Amino acid sequence: MVADAKHQGYAGDVSPAEAWEGLQASPSACLVDVRTAAEWSFVGLPDLSSLGRKLHCLEWLAFPSMTPNPGFLAQAKAALGPGTEAPVYFLCRSGARSRAAAMAVTAAGYRNCFNVAGGFEGDLGPDCRRGKTNGWKAMGLPWQQT
Repeated sequence: MVADAKHQGYAGDVSPAEAWEGLQASPSACLVDVRTAAEWSFVGLPDLSSLGRKLHCLEWLAFPSMTPNPGFLAQAKAALGPGTEAPVYFLCRSGARSRAAAMAVTAAGYRNCFNVAGGFEGDLGPDCRRGKTNGWKAMGLPWQQT
């Protein structure tokens, strides 16, 4: 985790494995996937069924325009509920959109918002493809293709 993340406006960066461990350890922890509907459909989604948990899918940027989703904060509050202490892990493709979402939801009063560094697909590998170097899929964490 990033040591000075509190100064950056959110609780910090965690690896996908740390997010999975946090989800397993805390029944109140949530995972919010902030990618686009197209990414969810064509790339896949984290699978939380073994935890008996629901994945929250909330676009940070609206597809196809890729403009900020004006309803994001309201949607996040509705999905997360009134409790502001539970860990909330934000995930995108590689960790940039999810960091921005973690910062925004922290500013809205939720205290333990984490960015999943490496995201779902991770960084580009030497073959210029994602999903093999780092990220949720590369770590072998549960996911599904829809």
